[in-house]
Amino acid sequence: MNAFLFAAEAVLPIILTVAIGYLLGRIGLLGERVSRAVNKLVFRLLLPCMLFLNVYKIESFSSVRWHFVLYAVGATLLFFLAAFPLSALAARERNRRGVLIQSVFRSNYALIGIPLATALFGAEGAAVATLLSAFSIPLYNVLATVCLCFFGSGERPSVKKLLLGVIKNPLIISIALGCVCLGVRSLLVANGIAFRLSNLTPVFTVLSQLSASATPIALLALGAQFTFSALPALKREIVFGVLARTVAVPAIGLAAAYALGIFDGAHFAAFVALFATPVAVSSVPMTQELGGDTALAGQLVVWTTLLSAFTLFFFCFVLKLIGVFA
Repeated sequence: MNAFLFAAEAVLPIILTVAIGYLLGRIGLLGERVSRAVNKLVFRLLLPCMLFLNVYKIESFSSVRWHFVLYAVGATLLFFLAAFPLSALAARERNRRGVLIQSVFRSNYALIGIPLATALFGAEGAAVATLLSAFSIPLYNVLATVCLCFFGSGERPSVKKLLLGVIKNPLIISIALGCVCLGVRSLLVANGIAFRLSNLTPVFTVLSQLSASATPIALLALGAQFTFSALPALKREIVFGVLARTVAVPAIGLAAAYALGIFDGAHFAAFVALFATPVAVSSVPMTQELGGDTALAGQLVVWTTLLSAFTLFFFCFVLKLIGVFA
């Protein structure tokens, strides 16, 4: 019963917030145009503020357990490579293969993953998950750009344009700024200056308020944009992408980590965020820009989010039951 309640308390707040967003969309309080504008606000301002503060609050990168980071990065790369031949079996149309590859390795880590890791393992889970975001989010964007351009139906952009697209990503910029500020803070402390960003009370308060609003507002907008009009021609691809993202990837990633026996509960909170959360919402606009099948990308976000309500609960329940989340 304790394991059941633990899993429910971690997952249900996310699912209920998405459900409220869906209802707001259906009654017209959060229409399509408004929800799209809200999504832009979240990914260009609110989420970057959250990531910046989370990175800045890390005590020091000197305490990083690099085997944890290497496992997460290595597993993501292996899933990315394995998805290439599998996507060819699941989709005949070339511009759908890049979308399927993206659905395999790219989770909604920033939006759903970090809050989930916090719910699973408190402040320590949040700190570990945020630390991993400094590596996983840039990696996600680079790999997504590669597979979507390789299989895109549009004109393939130059390497320079691809690099600029990655560098200009607001999430990557916010993480980079957080790392720079963290480095400056460490230098000040080493020289006996105990200055913190929190000393600038008005600035820190505004950043904190924007950061706190990122997840609930984004989840409401996500729910409002749900549509269940999957085209019959996409059913095969949707089944593949949904099962890969919500069942196969988390089962393999979490089981392998458990078998190694070198990670603690906080690490597993970050692994659940990395491997078991649904496809990232930001995958849709990137797919559209790079010539992939946008309809398929949107449906994968919808259906992985819905199914993850059950699979996330299951994986959290099992990890609690076997003592990972003591």
